[in-house]
Amino acid sequence: MTNIPYTAWPADLATRYRESGVWAGTTFGRMLTECAAVHSDRLAVLDVTGAWTYRRLDVDAHRLAAGLAALGIGRGDRVVVQLPNVGEFVVVCFALFRLGALPVLAQPMHRELELTHLCAHSEAVAHIVAHRHFGFDFVGMAEHVRARCPSLRHLIVLGAAGEHVALADLYAEPVARPDADPADVALLQLSGGTTSMPKLIPRTHDDYAYSVRASLSACPLSADDVYLAVLPVAHNFPLSSPGILGALYAGATVVLSPSPSVDDAFALIERHRVTVTAVVPPIASLWLAAAANTEHDLSSLRVLQVGGARLKPAIAAALPGALGCTLQQVFGMAEGLVNYTRLDDPAELVGTTQGLPMSPLDEIRIVDDNDDDVPEGTPGHLLTRGPYTIRGYYLAPEHNARAFTTDGFYRTGDIVRVTPTGHLVVVDRAKDVVNRGGEKVASEEVEEQLAAHPAVREVAIVGAADDDLGERVCAFVVPTADPPKPKALKSFLRNRGLAGYKIPERYEFVDSLPLTAVGKVSKKQLRQRLVPG
Repeated sequence: MTNIPYTAWPADLATRYRESGVWAGTTFGRMLTECAAVHSDRLAVLDVTGAWTYRRLDVDAHRLAAGLAALGIGRGDRVVVQLPNVGEFVVVCFALFRLGALPVLAQPMHRELELTHLCAHSEAVAHIVAHRHFGFDFVGMAEHVRARCPSLRHLIVLGAAGEHVALADLYAEPVARPDADPADVALLQLSGGTTSMPKLIPRTHDDYAYSVRASLSACPLSADDVYLAVLPVAHNFPLSSPGILGALYAGATVVLSPSPSVDDAFALIERHRVTVTAVVPPIASLWLAAAANTEHDLSSLRVLQVGGARLKPAIAAALPGALGCTLQQVFGMAEGLVNYTRLDDPAELVGTTQGLPMSPLDEIRIVDDNDDDVPEGTPGHLLTRGPYTIRGYYLAPEHNARAFTTDGFYRTGDIVRVTPTGHLVVVDRAKDVVNRGGEKVASEEVEEQLAAHPAVREVAIVGAADDDLGERVCAFVVPTADPPKPKALKSFLRNRGLAGYKIPERYEFVDSLPLTAVGKVSKKQLRQRLVPG
């Protein structure tokens, strides 16, 4: 009996995974306790204001679990966690793991529109936020969300809480409690898919822990390593590939940076002798440009992972020499499949491919529009299944029928080809998504919000190529009369609670939108209009 409903692996496969030890039958709460027993006084987590040894992290997670339980939060309850890169994020997640409650991992950049959807769809009982972050009033926003979501009983605040529950006041005397079931869903991540709002991705202790261990086989860490998390830590990449969870499993130290900026990150690399970190291509480009003139000592850096979007080969070729480290490309998704170039791969493969599946149990198919396998080396749709790739989104039966094949393969929405070495090369995407610096923007979501403006008759969202971010969000708008000012449209979307990174930065006003032969808007033709020449 699991803690919430989800689409499970077929029983025979689940049995095989358990009997073979692929699913190790442990939970993240137990993992931390075992690591604390071995690495007690070693530094586990550092942020800009505090530090946790393994022993303190384990004790604090037990104490916070007791306080959350006293609020009535227990097994199966969903809690939206919206915290920046601070040590309390780690403590909160492990406390919820201990209770069998589920963190719903929201991003600090999400705003009222997304948060209301997440809280309502998950029927969350609590929302955990920082009081303020980079000048934004999260408590004020969370109050608006709570007023629209009857299930929310508690607003828990890191910092000044006012009339709400202060996170710091919840630490209580630990209470012995049974461990969660390894088959339970451990957390709910957010999809970067095409639908108007993110889908929730259920990851169990068994499958997600295996994902972490498999990641460590592709990017090994030891207790001597220092992992720097510069990307928002609720993302799958810095959380588990191998990320924070992998670093803790290995007994390493996690350093949390408030931002991926050169100023913040380079200073932390020097101060804490960071050995491994992960960025997206736009950040990699910024670091590359800054490395030649920096006064910071970056010599400790051993591995730089780059993922979230395709890295330009020229940037890939320049990074190792500029930063004095090994480059590792990472291509994966919160739904499961993760690919890595290996640390001993030839430079040509590292620079021109997005890696190999990390597990020998990963199954992939490259198919055409009819789901027929394409000839070797031919681009096609990437389908995948395996012991850590989900079999369905949370409470989304209609979408699941489209996103998964009848035999359990997940349709990733990526167009790839496979090299003779088995490495994947991402060629394009089939999903209607703009990849803005690694942040996936669902076109349908932005179109739906922009179409509500009275001056907009029709709208189509596409990605415009950009040297810095890979793509920026571009809106093709058919106005009802005179074209509105872009500034007014941006303000309209902000006032509707849309996250800033989703708001179009470019607007093209047209008389009509081009259509395909079957009457759908031709996004391909719109993208071609944005190509110079």
